[in-house]
Amino acid sequence: MVKINRIDEDSIVNSIIGAGSEFKGEFKINGLLRIDGKFQGTIDTHGKVLIGQNGDAITDIKARLVVVGGAVSGNIYATERVILLSTGDVRGNIITPSLVMEEGVKFEGNCHINKRPGD
Repeated sequence: MVKINRIDEDSIVNSIIGAGSEFKGEFKINGLLRIDGKFQGTIDTHGKVLIGQNGDAITDIKARLVVVGGAVSGNIYATERVILLSTGDVRGNIITPSLVMEEGVKFEGNCHINKRPGD
């Protein structure tokens, strides 16, 4: 049995919504979801969610790690970290133990840094 460490897991794309694609519904996955097209619905994963620079998501996201380079309208709940890239545009609330925000990001909402479970 081959053991895959977390760094390898984060680089394996399990699902992708490509540029020019549109998807509506509920995503429950393990591993990484990358959105470069349009998505509307909910996302629930113990893995990573990446919204690419051209991605546009109307969604509530529950994940371990969320990276936003495109547009997200909805709430983000991350158990490890949220990273907002300079091209990101987030309209919603963020709850996470760690937040990284690059200069130039657009953010409209509330943020709660939750260092311990249950805070």
